[in-house]
Amino acid sequence: MRAVTVTPGVADSLRLVEDHPEPSPEEGSILVEALSVGICGTDHEIIAGEYGEAPPGTDRLVLGHESLGRVLEDPTGTLQPGDLVAGIVRRPDPVPCPNCAVGEWDMCRNGQFTEHGIKALPGFARDRWRVQPRFAVGLDRALAPVGMLLEPTSVVAKAWDHIERIGARAEWQPQTVLVTGAGPIGLLAALLATQRGLAVHVLDRSTTGPKPELVRALGATYHTGPVSELDFAPDVVLECTGAPVVVLDVMCQAGPTGIVCLTGVSSGGRTIDFDAGALNRALVLENNVVFGSVNANRRHWDMAAEALTRADQSWLSSLVTRRVPVEAYAEAYTSEPDDIKVVLEFAS
Repeated sequence: MRAVTVTPGVADSLRLVEDHPEPSPEEGSILVEALSVGICGTDHEIIAGEYGEAPPGTDRLVLGHESLGRVLEDPTGTLQPGDLVAGIVRRPDPVPCPNCAVGEWDMCRNGQFTEHGIKALPGFARDRWRVQPRFAVGLDRALAPVGMLLEPTSVVAKAWDHIERIGARAEWQPQTVLVTGAGPIGLLAALLATQRGLAVHVLDRSTTGPKPELVRALGATYHTGPVSELDFAPDVVLECTGAPVVVLDVMCQAGPTGIVCLTGVSSGGRTIDFDAGALNRALVLENNVVFGSVNANRRHWDMAAEALTRADQSWLSSLVTRRVPVEAYAEAYTSEPDDIKVVLEFAS
């Protein structure tokens, strides 16, 4: 069968293998036909050789962690042939740590987790894959065109779950949300904010292309200037760029008892002249919270599936700016200026 693979740590080793082995039954009892996989910055970084880990016994890693497939067989009866399904990316560590032991592998404390298409497990960019029932998330058939968005939606579902848990430390009635970055994570974070009935503002540097209209279609407000020029202090900030200047600016912009969730990952190696003392003073005196969030557990994947089902399906489809057949895989992994979500298609 076909599979898109790389040699981890070797830049530009991306290739389509035509005779990849069938998935081992050890991967799971549910056999799935791949329909599509979404492509994100993590894939580009693995292709560049920045990180990634092949499964034991091989030097190649199958890419793809944003999955959508159709069940071919499930002897457990958890799902039925023909059902749409996505595979959860992370697997708990074998020790396990206290969090992995209770199903919160997104909060793994010892780093021995594995991840499909990223760390020591083959990804979903292959014609067929297997999954264990506890890591298989069934999807409404209406999500067939956009089900590969479930993984990035699970990331922001977790972010919102933790924001609301932190907010419950006191009487909390948030009104305004600022999302920085209008990529897939930022736009999906804004979607979940609008589903909560909040006034949503999205800031991005793009002045053309589809992003401004996608934000306005949510009923949100689009901004392009610096964070410091905003005329409001948000109750909640979801920072989705990882840009160091933006990260620092949103910490300063949040209102009293504000919550800042960092989902973007900075590259590091850049020094900024910044008044850390003033930031510390503001955070302490205003009871603000800044925290980081990554990955998701089963609860968040289920929350994400519910959120996507509730969403306007035409709006979700607009997030997919390119659909590329697997035969043209190199095109799919080559970025274009107006890309939001690029999807590699295996079957219809």
